[in-house]
Amino acid sequence: MSSGWAAPRRTGPASPRPRDMGFAIGSCVVLAGYNNLAGMLPWHRRRYTLLNVGATGAAVAAAAAADLTATDLGLGREELRAGLRLGSAAAAATAGGWAIIAAVPATRPVLRDDRITGLTGREVAYQALVRIPLGTVLWEETAFRGVLQAALGRVMPGGAAVAVTSCVFGIWHIGPTAAALRINGLAGPGKTLAGVTAGVAATAAGGVLLSWLRTRSGSLAAPILLHVATNSLGALTAWAITRREG
Repeated sequence: MSSGWAAPRRTGPASPRPRDMGFAIGSCVVLAGYNNLAGMLPWHRRRYTLLNVGATGAAVAAAAAADLTATDLGLGREELRAGLRLGSAAAAATAGGWAIIAAVPATRPVLRDDRITGLTGREVAYQALVRIPLGTVLWEETAFRGVLQAALGRVMPGGAAVAVTSCVFGIWHIGPTAAALRINGLAGPGKTLAGVTAGVAATAAGGVLLSWLRTRSGSLAAPILLHVATNSLGALTAWAITRREG
């Protein structure tokens, strides 16, 4: 099991190969733009899950072509047990956190999200069980904690790779955060910039935690489990509270 901020398999050479540097830079550029460009288009939103599952496969294929192994990407079998153990503990803690937020009246407004509260039971089940785990979590964890972190780990120290990965992860959320502010009536002069800045900072910080889980366990299973617990259980909790209070 790896620990600290070491690269998933090996540290990069003193003089990184140009192709490794090119793949790392290209991955940063593609991921910084994907969610803020294609992800905001109506046709992409309609086929969100299918397109992102396809993108996951494309990212893994590109990584393999760039000589990154399954172990580099956090997909190795030997590390799976450690990833499941650490991820399950993190997911359980997250579930407890959502339960506390829902139980305390003062914190319940945190759960307000008009993207979720207007859904039917079938729709929210699809969101929590299919769209979020496959369309969001699998894609984001493979792309960021898998491919990008491994690619950067070949050309820079492990800590720097995590920092850059997390910053790009924050940038990835600029468009979706702005859209969420509009939907929830929180956009306006000055509000949008402040809200997007806070959202990017929060997701970048979350990215550091997810990268730590990935590095600590050696497996993508750990950040995937925490990410699913955060997003899916958050959506279910928000929907349940709205139904109970409505």
